Amino acid sequence: MAGLRGVVSTLTPDGQELMGPNVLLFHYPENSILTGTLLTVESNHFCVLKSRGAILNVYETGQYPVQTPDKVLFGSIVQAFYGGQSPWQYEAIYINRSKLVVKTKGTALSREMAEMSYDVDYYIHVPTAQDAVTLVQHMPVQGHIITTAEVDNYAGPVVEQSINQIVQTTPFEKVNERIHELTETVGGHLQQFLTGYGIKLDTIKVLVKPREERMKALISLRAFGLSELEAVRYYTAMLMAEKGIVSAPNMAIGQPFNIGGITSTNFDLSHLQAPPAPHPVPNGPAAPSLMKPQPPRDPFEGINT
Repeated sequence: MAGLRGVVSTLTPDGQELMGPNVLLFHYPENSILTGTLLTVESNHFCVLKSRGAILNVYETGQYPVQTPDKVLFGSIVQAFYGGQSPWQYEAIYINRSKLVVKTKGTALSREMAEMSYDVDYYIHVPTAQDAVTLVQHMPVQGHIITTAEVDNYAGPVVEQSINQIVQTTPFEKVNERIHELTETVGGHLQQFLTGYGIKLDTIKVLVKPREERMKALISLRAFGLSELEAVRYYTAMLMAEKGIVSAPNMAIGQPFNIGGITSTNFDLSHLQAPPAPHPVPNGPAAPSLMKPQPPRDPFEGINT
């Protein structure tokens, strides 16, 4: 920050760098930049000097005194009369020229309308002083910094459209077979878009996977050569095994579960039924009823005393 000698840099008073790995642009926030102020530019930065909206100069590595230029690079300056020099006459905008990584993620739909999640990581940097000017001119600054997350806000829709262009015409199981084509398509569209902001795309990595864990497990089982039905059985068997169900192996091989060699669970209960009632003897006394008890017979019945 500004010191006693009027030095402007991206370092704090305790020597910490303000432009970390996620900061693309830093607008110096103080109004102490006057004629004669020293601009310090680190080896991995550009510094764009502005005055009342006009770009005066672009500085690379070194230390430079701020001076009123003979002519401006871009824009024009409207002369005005001040009792003293206006403290907001100059603005210093630092551009990070190091390689920064931008991350974006989202959801795409396969040909069967199955949800696929994607993760895209790509490296960017601002290569030249002219590109630094292009960035300042075309990407607006809210506050005093532009982060890689804000770059993703601009580039994210381009990535989403490029991925859906291929994924929506591809069967669910064959999406990863076209990952090389996906990477080239996304990289080409992304580079064309970022060039308008003076940003160069270096490398890109695209990863597409099923959004649901269940579908990822089934596709992994299919990769072992299993049919769709076998993959479902093995996946169900794994869930049963996690819960300690002993019939999990039987589910995997598609066979019924047996206990002690008994394959049927039907029991014969006919021997527990009541015996049929006896048939009456023709021309004879009726058979005693089994349901109604008979009175005891007198042992002296029929004897004359």
